[in-house]
Amino acid sequence: MKIILGSDHAGFNLKEKIKKYLKEQDFSFDDLGTYSTDPVDYPDITLKVAKAVAKGEYRRGIIICGTGIGTAIVANKVPGIRAALCHDPVSSSFSRTHNDANILTLGERIIGPNLALEIVRIFLTTEFSGGRHIRRVEKIKKIEEKYSKGE
Repeated sequence: MKIILGSDHAGFNLKEKIKKYLKEQDFSFDDLGTYSTDPVDYPDITLKVAKAVAKGEYRRGIIICGTGIGTAIVANKVPGIRAALCHDPVSSSFSRTHNDANILTLGERIIGPNLALEIVRIFLTTEFSGGRHIRRVEKIKKIEEKYSKGE
């Protein structure tokens, strides 16, 4: 599975820890920035990651900012994206099994690195359960189609 990562300056340090974990677990990934703690605007990085996932270039994405809120809002504006802000292993698991989330957002200022790595592990190794959840994800897609303005 190929993964795409991104962060703003407030998520940079956690992103670096996640990259180390992904290397140790032999995940293939690309990093779209930022590459330091110098201030950047999270919508710019988030949009790059979300577009790459929406185009099918990557199966899943991970975006980190200070809280994870802004990146989730931006990512979910891109058609085809189901971004989930997760603060615990349970929400990470349900984001995949129930919602087929394709982007995980995290807040470096909210959770510690060990918890974040567990959330990432679950997000990347948990599959969509299908079943009754297919109907619900399809409804999400129809809402998106109805209100999407396109590019």
